[in-house]
Amino acid sequence: MKANKEKTLDRLSRLEGQVRGVAKMVESDRYCMDILAQTAAIRSAVLGVEKLILEQHAEHCVEAAIESGDPEEQRAKFDELIGLLQKASR
Repeated sequence: MKANKEKTLDRLSRLEGQVRGVAKMVESDRYCMDILAQTAAIRSAVLGVEKLILEQHAEHCVEAAIESGDPEEQRAKFDELIGLLQKASR
């Protein structure tokens, strides 16, 4: 996570601002379609953060397990990666 930490934190900060903005839109009784457009943008941004974290996991954690030569560690990281992919695709 270290390599993309700042990039991830920056995206999360922007997401936080977007969510606060949507809350203000709801409080202000803004047009529903405008609010929905912003929630779609938030979903897209969350997927971007997930992608960064998943890439980091594959590049470091999974790669380290492969290089370790330990079949149990390799299987554990593989299963972990599959679980993450399944959650992301829901």
